[in-house]
Order: sequence, then structure tokens, then C-alpha cells
Amino acid sequence: MPFSDKALPLWEVENLKRALHAAGVALWSWRVETDAFAMDERAFELWGLPPKDTVTFEDLSSRIHPADLDRVRAAFTATRAVIGAYEVDFRILLSEEIRWVSARGLGNDEGLHKGRMSGVFLDVTGRKQAEEGHELLAGEMSHRVKNLLAIAVGLTNLTSRSTTTALEMAKELTERLTALGRAHDVVRPLPGHQGRAALLGDLISVLLAPYDDSGAFSGRIRVAVPRMGIGEQSATTLALVMHELATNSLKYGALSVGSGMLDISGTATDNEVCIVWTERGGPELKPPEGEGYGSKLLNRSVTGQLGGSIEFDWSQEGLIATLTLNPTRLAT
Repeated sequence: MPFSDKALPLWEVENLKRALHAAGVALWSWRVETDAFAMDERAFELWGLPPKDTVTFEDLSSRIHPADLDRVRAAFTATRAVIGAYEVDFRILLSEEIRWVSARGLGNDEGLHKGRMSGVFLDVTGRKQAEEGHELLAGEMSHRVKNLLAIAVGLTNLTSRSTTTALEMAKELTERLTALGRAHDVVRPLPGHQGRAALLGDLISVLLAPYDDSGAFSGRIRVAVPRMGIGEQSATTLALVMHELATNSLKYGALSVGSGMLDISGTATDNEVCIVWTERGGPELKPPEGEGYGSKLLNRSVTGQLGGSIEFDWSQEGLIATLTLNPTRLAT
């Protein structure tokens, strides 16, 4: 039944009030000449003000976020020049809580009646928080994609200089990028929007699992490192380091023979994290002549990005690589 100019029965008015309350709609009217607001009970609750017959714009201004105050003043002043419906979203402060409010009405005097403009307030805090979350997620994804593209470009350049055929380059580049993919699989969000991290042991085990059919914990690869989280950026870098060491071992070291064993152990203090890569049971090794591109990648990653150092002991029993890392850099 359409509305008419006739007064509604009291029971219909009460039904409308209940419907508005159920929808979270708060009512207001603004006397343009005196700048006085009248609001219903829901509006006073929304603004955190004690109910009274009238409130002024200054009363409401004490609750509006300082960064939004001038904009809201200007918006309300300009509403009479707006043709049709208008909507103004802004923040209000209730002690430590920030609440988003949407003020809606009709402009260009269309909503003016007996010197009063009327409209509604809506609590849109949930929607605004969701929008902010989406913006943060989009920004994080953009940042991650840019980082991954930069890493991919660097790896492509490095691999092109360390290989002689297109097939060899494709194979090595694919393996390195796959290692990065496995690293990102174990990176998880931290509580309270503190970023993302991975557990050190989980990361190393996942990276080395393809080299051990029995699994990183039960076969010939043993992982025993401190239980600690490392940041997303460090996880990416460490994935490249572990991949390079494992690839070299698969070509020349303990993983190149069925009887070879690999042990990754570690210790951690407030000042440093030490990871020891120990190979046993493989063929006799000879120290490499000069520094190849794989060694350059290892040194650049450990010293430049992880803030540490890497030392190699080319013993007859097998390679021992000792990584000394900065715990602060590992957290990033």
C-alpha cells in the first residue's frame, strides 16, 4: 500500500519504528536556521551521546575524527546545493573506538520541510573495515608480485650466465622458481596484521622433501633446527640458499649416491642463528676452483639479504656448510 499525506495510525508508526531499528537506521533532522539537530534514540546511541531534545552541530563535532571534521562541515553546508540524494561517510571517536558513520538525505531543498532537513545515520563500520582490509590485501599482493618478479628477473639473468644451452637454462631456472613456490606454500599470515612468516624447520623440510623419497624427517635427510619463525622475505631468500646447496649435493655430494646422508642442524641465540649443513657418505670432494655463479648466489643471498655469512669446509667425509645469520634480518 503506497504512502499518502494522511496521518498513519499509531500502530503503523510503531511498526515503522521497529523496522527502522531492525535495519540499524538512525533518524535525524537539522534546523537550518539554528544549526540544531534532533535525533532519535538510535542516533544518540550511535554517537555515544546522552539523549536530549536537541543537539548542535558543535556537539556532534566533538565526536567527529579531526581528520574528517572540515570535510563533514563543508559537506553538510553544501547539501542544499546537491540535487537529489547525498551520502557523506566519516569517522567518529568513542573513547578508543573508531566508528564509521554514513549520513544520508536529500539535497537542493527537496528534503527541506518547515525549515528542517531530515535524513538518516547508518553505522557502516563493518563495510569500511572490509574495504580497508581489501585495500591492504591488494597492496600486499602488489608488493609480493613486484618482489617475485624482481627475483625472477635476477634469477633469469644469473641462470643465463651459468648455463650454456637453452634447455639447461630452462631446467635450472624452473627448479629455482619451483623452490620459491614451495617456500611460499609454507608462509602463513601472522595474527594482528603483523605480516607473514614461516617456521624454519617446516620451510627446510618442504624444500628438501623432493630430494628424499622417504620424507625429510624419516629418510636420509635429517632436519633438526630451532623452532622459530622467519619472515616472508627471508623465507624466499633461504629457499634459494637451500635449493643451491641441495642441487650441488645432488650433482656432486652426498645426495648423488644412495648411501649419502644429509644432516641440517641449528642453534639460535639473541644475537645469531647458526645453521649447519653436513653431508656424509658421498663421493670425495675437492674444493672448487674459483667462484661459480651458484656460489655467488649463495654468498650474495646470505651476506646481502640475510645479514650473515657462509663458510665451507670441504672435508674428505663430505661438505660442511655453516650459515651464520642475523635473527633480526630473518624476521623480515
